[in-house]
Amino acid sequence: MSRIEILEQKLLSDNWYVLHKYTYRMQQRDGSEQVQSREVYDRGNGATILLYNRQHGSVVLTRQFRFPTFVNGNTDGLLIEACAGLLDDDAPEDCIRREVAEETGYRVGPVRKVFEAYMSPGSVTEILHFFVAEYDKADKIGAGGGLAHEGEDIDVLEMPFQQALAQVASGEIRDAKTIMLLQYAQLHGLLN
Repeated sequence: MSRIEILEQKLLSDNWYVLHKYTYRMQQRDGSEQVQSREVYDRGNGATILLYNRQHGSVVLTRQFRFPTFVNGNTDGLLIEACAGLLDDDAPEDCIRREVAEETGYRVGPVRKVFEAYMSPGSVTEILHFFVAEYDKADKIGAGGGLAHEGEDIDVLEMPFQQALAQVASGEIRDAKTIMLLQYAQLHGLLN
């Protein structure tokens, strides 16, 4: 027997994304077996990027309404975030270039993948691919703001890197992917 055996898979929702309830048998380290049930939300994999300008010491972030944060106490539902999106069957590099153009209005040159991470592995299948890329004012090809037909209403924020770090410390920036990318930039001296 494999260490994990799926005993039952039940579809709970196929509305926005897919939610299943799994019942499985798992062999413990001591050889005993245990049956457990978990709900698993599959929304696909995604990509995110920190745009930075070394010369000006600035970063480009976005601000948009996130309903789940609103119902969990974020009074206006707005989050400051790094640009991101779902892969939608694209390669991560192609996805993030598309998302940057749609959300921020910038066209980026070379993007560098820095790591990937499971963002909420206790219940969500998503792997997020993390990128960084330099931008310049000359790379601005549109207004950004997202796609209206997808319900996006995104503010594009260009701010000093040190201000972004201060907003992490103050709690103004509370999005995990954004905090991870800003800390990556700080640890690796991208804007020093």
